[in-house]
Formats: sequence, C-alpha cells, structure tokens
Amino acid sequence: MRFLLNPQLNPARETGWRKRWFDIIYRHDTPPARNFDLALIAAILASVAVIMLESDADIRARHGDLLYTLEWVFTVLFTIEYITRMAVVRRPVRYACSSWGIIDLLSILPTYLSLLLPGAQALLVVRVLRILRLFRILKLTQYVDEGGLLMSSLWRSRRKIFVFLSAVLTVVVIFGALMYVVEGPEHGFNSIPTGMYWAIVTMATVGFGDIAPVTPFGRFIASVLILIGYSIIAVPTGIYTAELASSLREASHTTNLDSRGCPECGLEGHDPDARHCRQCGCRLPARMG
Repeated sequence: MRFLLNPQLNPARETGWRKRWFDIIYRHDTPPARNFDLALIAAILASVAVIMLESDADIRARHGDLLYTLEWVFTVLFTIEYITRMAVVRRPVRYACSSWGIIDLLSILPTYLSLLLPGAQALLVVRVLRILRLFRILKLTQYVDEGGLLMSSLWRSRRKIFVFLSAVLTVVVIFGALMYVVEGPEHGFNSIPTGMYWAIVTMATVGFGDIAPVTPFGRFIASVLILIGYSIIAVPTGIYTAELASSLREASHTTNLDSRGCPECGLEGHDPDARHCRQCGCRLPARMG
C-alpha cells in the first residue's frame, strides 16, 4: 500500500534530457523543480475554476467558447505532462498504477470522453486532488502520516461499525414496514422502501418533510423513531474515537521505544528502562546519553 501512495520511482537514464526532466518533475529540492510544481498547481487551480464557471448557465452562454477552448488547452498541457512523466521514469507501468498516476490519468480522460458523452467534462473536478502535491512541495508530509493514523483507526473499527449499521438497517426495515401498514399509500407511504426512506431521514434527524405521518398512531411511531435516532447518532463517533485513542497510545509508545538492539538476537524496540531483551533475555548495552 505504501508503494501505491508514494511510489519510489527512478529516472529512465542517468544522464541526458530524461534525467534532467525527471529531476524537475519528481524532485522538489531545486529551484526548477519547485517552480515546475508551483506552475502545475496554478494550472490545476485555473482549470478547476474554468470547469466551475462553465457549469453556470449564464456564464456559459456568454463565454462558452472561451471556456471550452481553455478547457482543451489545460487538457492538452496535462496530457503532455502525463506522457512526460511516463517517459522519464524507469518503470512507466509502476507510475501508471500508483495513486498519483491514476489521479493524473483521471484528470485528463473526461475531456476526451466528452467527445462521446456530452457533459462528462464536469468530472474534471477530480483535478483538485492533484493539489495534494502541496504536501510534498511545502514539506508537509508529516500530515500524511497523521492522515494514515486516522484511516488506520477507521479500518480497525470497521467490524463494530458494521454491526452498528446492521442494527440501524434492521430498525429502518421494521419502522418502514410499520409506517407502510399504519399510514398507507393515501398518506404518501406507497411501499415499504418508501417507508424505509422516511425512517432513514427521520432517524438521521434531517426531516425533509416530503413525507410525513398524518394519523395519531403514525405520529407516535415517528416520535419514538426520533428518540431512537438521537440515542444512537453518537454511537459510531464513540466507536471511532475509542479506536483513535488506542492508536494514538500505540503510536506514542512506539515513538518512545529505545533503539538499542539486542547483541544476541538483534531485536530492537525495547522500553527505555529495559535492561534485558524481552525475546532472549540477554543483557542490553547501556544507553548512550
């Protein structure tokens, strides 16, 4: 998974134009590379702004031709950039299969698809994902690790959340069927799925108001469901918070572990006050400093 998030790419040639452009495109510690990244981000923001402006009917009526031309100009530029990225790396397929490669490809495909499917160019807003390169340019990669911690906590709580969602779905089915029987089609509850939709909206305390109970018993059922919704709405938050707190404790413990290696078995990661290896019992060397 780390490869997909941060592929370790190498230049196709050690010298020549490929090596030079590899350093410009994939590095960030030289003025040409930094200028390239900043220009790329400016182009991404401008292209997303063009897409957003084109979605407005009045602006499209007045400046549609200009916006359409700019859209193709940005697409051609990003296409050239994508091809160049493929050409200067030693393993093009590895880049193409990485998360960055997929995002870069998706940022240009909708324009070409719009030739066959009108309106597909609106999907070009995926280009905004490329702004994540700011984390690399501004040396904010530590925030990526923090994001990984959040995702790890969410993944670890998946079973508990699945059980919770199963219970919620059961309540939704029961109350949806109950409202279909109590209210009936004459009050807007034409089917059990319609009742389930109403139950979800009610339990989530959204309350669109497009369907509402009319009979006294139906209103009583709605009141009970609202109270149930308020009582369980914080459950997934509590589950996730508990897992996040556990992950933070583990991360803190790992950070504070001693880097001394056991002279017998080579095991590392002992507690700072440990005197013997936890695996083989051999005495650890004294801590430096």
